[in-house]
Amino acid sequence: MDIKKLIKTAKEASARSYSPYSKYKVGAALLTKDGTIYTGTNIENASFPAGMCAERIALFDAIKNGDTQFEALAIYAEGYNFPFPCGICRQVISEFTRDIKIIIAKSEDEYVVKNISELLPDIFEFSV
Repeated sequence: MDIKKLIKTAKEASARSYSPYSKYKVGAALLTKDGTIYTGTNIENASFPAGMCAERIALFDAIKNGDTQFEALAIYAEGYNFPFPCGICRQVISEFTRDIKIIIAKSEDEYVVKNISELLPDIFEFSV
């Protein structure tokens, strides 16, 4: 896994963000086990719940294309703080894997790497 390449790809995706309200441009790059990279960017809407996070857009694109085996997800946004995924994104990620590495980057050289289980230790699971 080339962390720098994933961060760069996420950074490129962030440039396509539609974020007229927050001005917070987020990009995501999702690496599958077979080496495919899917990207996503945040998309806002005047009705805030109608927007979507970059992470989920990348994940949903992969799933739509039949990929559900994930190795790493880079999330990039420039700013003071690291762009950790929101709670909804953490839950969606955990639906498909407990081993994925999450790379949280605020620049190409400033990043942290976490496992999804660290970010969401008590994962909600549906059971009958």
